[in-house]
Amino acid sequence: MLTLRPQDLDIASLGPCTIPSPLIRLRDVGFVDDDSRIRLEHRVGPRFDRLPPFSVEEAGPRRDIFFDPANTCAAVVTCGGLSPGLNNVIRSVYSELSYNYEIPRVLGVRDGYMGLNPDVGLPMVEMTPGYVDHIHDLGGTVLGSSRGPQEPSVIVDTMEHEGIDLLFCVGGDGTQRGALGIAQEARRRGLRKAVVGIPKTIDNDIEFVHTSFGYFTALEKAQEVLRGAHVEARCAPNGIGLVKLMGRHSGYIAAGAALASQDANFVLIPEVPLKLEGESGFLRALERRILHKNHALVVVAEGAGQELFAAESADRDASGNVRLQDIGLYLREKILAHFRSRNIEVNLKYMDPSYFIRSVPANPSDRILSDQMARMAVHAGMAGKTDLLIGSIHNELVHVPIATAVAQKKQLDTASDLWTAVMRATGQPVW
Repeated sequence: MLTLRPQDLDIASLGPCTIPSPLIRLRDVGFVDDDSRIRLEHRVGPRFDRLPPFSVEEAGPRRDIFFDPANTCAAVVTCGGLSPGLNNVIRSVYSELSYNYEIPRVLGVRDGYMGLNPDVGLPMVEMTPGYVDHIHDLGGTVLGSSRGPQEPSVIVDTMEHEGIDLLFCVGGDGTQRGALGIAQEARRRGLRKAVVGIPKTIDNDIEFVHTSFGYFTALEKAQEVLRGAHVEARCAPNGIGLVKLMGRHSGYIAAGAALASQDANFVLIPEVPLKLEGESGFLRALERRILHKNHALVVVAEGAGQELFAAESADRDASGNVRLQDIGLYLREKILAHFRSRNIEVNLKYMDPSYFIRSVPANPSDRILSDQMARMAVHAGMAGKTDLLIGSIHNELVHVPIATAVAQKKQLDTASDLWTAVMRATGQPVW
């Protein structure tokens, strides 16, 4: 559990804002003051009134800004795995900077943080209206992406060489830790450069971000797969559909897709330890379901059941994440072995649509959220705010210090309405 202090929610600034915002000319802009804040705990009552009155800074355009638009250069970089909405973010960052703030030069960094290392040799993209015209209709990221860090000093050298004043970093917690390192290096050198994070994770596992862009699209596509797996299971004698979905540390996609489809009979997530064997274990529960209903649909998050393996792997990917054991294939073999031992013939169909659901274009909900987060990031950067990412609290977009946001992973609360609804929809036992 993250223990907060009031200073953990303070937003760093490059200095006083003395330049009137060019947005004033638009006349319909709702400017936000720096002292406008959103309380973390919005409920009232004896149990909640005893909680500290923590609050976060509200996101939005400021009437006065730090950077002079005519002499400002900005860049946007996309890092880590794909997520629906990345191109929408790129397009909206460019549009807000170019059309509304009238910044003359906006760069696109290619292939993640690699593109900020000159030794890699990837030229930056000089973004234009034609370049971003139709990218919001495409999946993936037109700038490319990669995992893994680059040396912050090298990145800041590149920012100095290219004259980049604002850097918008789109990615998950690893990307945001990289952004924090870049901001700290710039501050160490006494440079006035703003680094702003735009959180990207279809796993929905970043603290202070109620819903990340791409999550709703992931649910939409995942529940289509669940529907197909359910049909396969129902149409075969003793049919079992087993679907593995993304979710390294958090079961939001598995839980949300199962609730959306209303077809799943078992949902296995990282937050709930998985008991396989014994009369009260998963395998016997699945057997009872097959004998009673002749079919079953099992949904498992990729990070579920890791405690069943001998030891945690020391192997890590380029982002520093521990490489998980494949719980989907493991369950497949365990299920088949269990029913063979009981002389029960089953028809099991295993599906892993992970890379499919993250590579599609964003749906309308995620398009709107992508646009909102991108524009709020631009407002923050132009006001000289740095070391922050755009969060969402109580349906309001806010500023959260990166260090605080990435201090721990957000996980699904198993006492929440979401998980209670999943348990009621599936009827699965409590392990």
